[in-house]
Amino acid sequence: MNIAPTLVRPATLADLEALPPTWRGEILDDTLYAFPRPRAPHASVEGLITTDLTNPFQRGRGGPGGWWILPEPSIQLPGAAEISPDLAGFRRERLPTLPREGSITLVPDWVCEILSPSTASYDQIVKRRFYVRIGVQHIWYVDPRDRTLLVAQHVEGRWMELGLHGADEKVRAAPFDAIELDLGAWWEGIEPEASAGP
Repeated sequence: MNIAPTLVRPATLADLEALPPTWRGEILDDTLYAFPRPRAPHASVEGLITTDLTNPFQRGRGGPGGWWILPEPSIQLPGAAEISPDLAGFRRERLPTLPREGSITLVPDWVCEILSPSTASYDQIVKRRFYVRIGVQHIWYVDPRDRTLLVAQHVEGRWMELGLHGADEKVRAAPFDAIELDLGAWWEGIEPEASAGP
C-alpha cells in the first residue's frame, strides 16, 4: 500500500515549506507525508464540527467550556517535527493559554481526522499509531463519503472503539458527550456518493 512518497533522507521543516501551496504536509518520525489540500466536502465538515464544539466547549455557551478547539493547528512534538490534525482539542487545565508565536508543543487530548480518498490510509494507519504512542486520549474519524463518525478512546496503549455512528443519528460522543450532536447537519449540501450498484 502506497501511503505517500518519502524522502531518502530525514525530512526537515524546509521540505515542508517547499511544498506547493495547493499541498499540505506533516513530518512524523523524520518522514514527510504530503497530500493535495482537501476538497470542499472535507472543508465543510471540518467547519461544521468546529462550530458545533466551539460554543459549548471553548466558549462555555450551552456547555461546560474548558477546552480549546482548534482547526488544523501546528503541533511540534518529539517524533513529529510538524503535525496538524484536522481538528485538535486541548483541555485548558493542561493548556491555559495559546502560544502567541510558534507551534503548540503539547499532546492534544482529542483529535479528529476527516477522511478523504487521498489521506484515509495515512490517517487510519500512520497517524493512528502515532497518536496512541504519544498519549492522545480520544480520536474521531469522520468520513463524509460514508457519512460516519467513529469514536475511540485510548485505553492501556490501544484504541478502544466506543461507537460507530452514521447518517442522521443524534449522538453524544466522548469526550464531548455533555451535548448531543446532530450528524445529519454535517453532511448538508454534500453530494452523495454515486451508487456502485449490486
